[in-house]
Amino acid sequence: MADQSLLSESALGWSIFALVFLVILSFCWVYIRKYQSRQESEVISTITAICALAIALITSALLPVDIFLVSYMKHPNGTYKEWAENNETRGQIEDTVLYAYYSLYSLLLFCVFLWIPFVYFYYEEKDDDNINKCSQVKNALKYTIGFIIVCAALLLIGAFVPLEAPPNQNGTQWEKMQYLFEELGNNHGVPALSFSISSLTLIGMLAVITYTAYGMSVLPLNLIKGTRSVVYERLENTEDIEEVEHQMENIKAKCEDGRPLSSRDRRNLQEFEDKLQVLQRRGRHLEIAESHCCTKVGSALRPLKILLGIFFILFALLFVVALFISNLDKALHSAGISSGFMVFGTNLTNPLNELLLTLQPVFPLDYVLITVITMYFVFTSMAGIRNLGIWFFWIRLYKIRPKRTRPQALLFLCMILLLIVLHTSFMIYSLAPQYVMYGSQNYLLQVTPGWSPMPPENNTTWTTKTCDADAPQDECTVTRSYLFLHKFWFFSTIYYFGNWVFIGVFLIGLVVSCCKGKKSVIEGEVEADDSDMSEDEYVH
Repeated sequence: MADQSLLSESALGWSIFALVFLVILSFCWVYIRKYQSRQESEVISTITAICALAIALITSALLPVDIFLVSYMKHPNGTYKEWAENNETRGQIEDTVLYAYYSLYSLLLFCVFLWIPFVYFYYEEKDDDNINKCSQVKNALKYTIGFIIVCAALLLIGAFVPLEAPPNQNGTQWEKMQYLFEELGNNHGVPALSFSISSLTLIGMLAVITYTAYGMSVLPLNLIKGTRSVVYERLENTEDIEEVEHQMENIKAKCEDGRPLSSRDRRNLQEFEDKLQVLQRRGRHLEIAESHCCTKVGSALRPLKILLGIFFILFALLFVVALFISNLDKALHSAGISSGFMVFGTNLTNPLNELLLTLQPVFPLDYVLITVITMYFVFTSMAGIRNLGIWFFWIRLYKIRPKRTRPQALLFLCMILLLIVLHTSFMIYSLAPQYVMYGSQNYLLQVTPGWSPMPPENNTTWTTKTCDADAPQDECTVTRSYLFLHKFWFFSTIYYFGNWVFIGVFLIGLVVSCCKGKKSVIEGEVEADDSDMSEDEYVH
């Protein structure tokens, strides 16, 4: 009976995960195909982008399974279920999740440090027409080796940096090295993988602060404000064309008597000709947009967009408030910087943490909410990337536009989204620490009241308490995700300060988005540096 219960509950968690796996693959395929350039699309870059993004999303989808399995080991009254009373059985379940994390995190390292860099540099070399395939592969491998060296360095640092001081401080150097190797074997390489993933998560934190925080404000407000009237934009564009043509005629009139134009007039004439080309391209795009069925459908769905925008902005405010309460709780009640601002117990009521704990017993409702949070991160990050573009300091590297994104830009986009999704797991911990650590587990605490005429053995009572950091180790099972993401206290400290920066950037982005007017119906489609190739691609 116990084995049947174990099998049914484990199968439920993993079957939902398998369903989500299929949905994620479908979503990634549609998403990448939407943005890739139709004229410059490459099979290898498309497959790489889809697989990398899918692996990141699947890793985040493993978190609810991890929480579900540790939560369903216990009854609501705090006692272990019959099948989970054996430590060996619980260990087998934990190892299953642990090996799943091993596999997925290893694949993420493979994507970030080998697969994506190789494909990116391969297509960078392909732009040179005078190079053959063999040289392309050789040069791509040469640049990729640098990423492999960085990955190896991160793994070695994580493997051999001691989390605790050796027990024998007066021992020889060989004994201390022997202790480090023994710890590496006992931990099955978890610190090495944890250090590497946490290092990537730091980069993901920077991407979240840059793109997601801004996207969380710009996406809902754009939905609420809508776009400008396409008819009015065409009229305005026609007036601009007439004005530019008039300016050009005035300049050309100066040379009707055969006199050559001055260098200043020639420069101004060239600028007006370039501007006229952009306005004419803009006019063609506006004409297509006016006759396109999507524009008419979008106008009909305007009330739905407003409701969706209101939902997104309320969700963003809930997210930021929950993050603020969590950080405030750490600032007031944590053990300090040296512990990574770890909080023992729940001191301030966090709305998102309470909501997830309420939904968790009714699986898969918490799964749905985690999926919504992750996809919300993806969509808001995408909104931020589309509005800002991909930059290297002050240099704009790539623009991200539907059906017109180059293979290299697509790989950059997937790398950024991969790192953002990777950071999502820690963001969820910041929003709901108790949920991520223990799920809905409870434990029994022995309470002995004060003086009583009854014998002590008859005077002891048991009370049910929610699992937290103060709970006995053998009474509450910590999720494998928490062990992976919080192995090194200094990463948690950096995340804590990063969360404050995230809140600040969101508030600044909210003010900027409120001050901006409505965007154009062809926002981002026509720019001065667009090539004729991209124009032909859009029109056809």
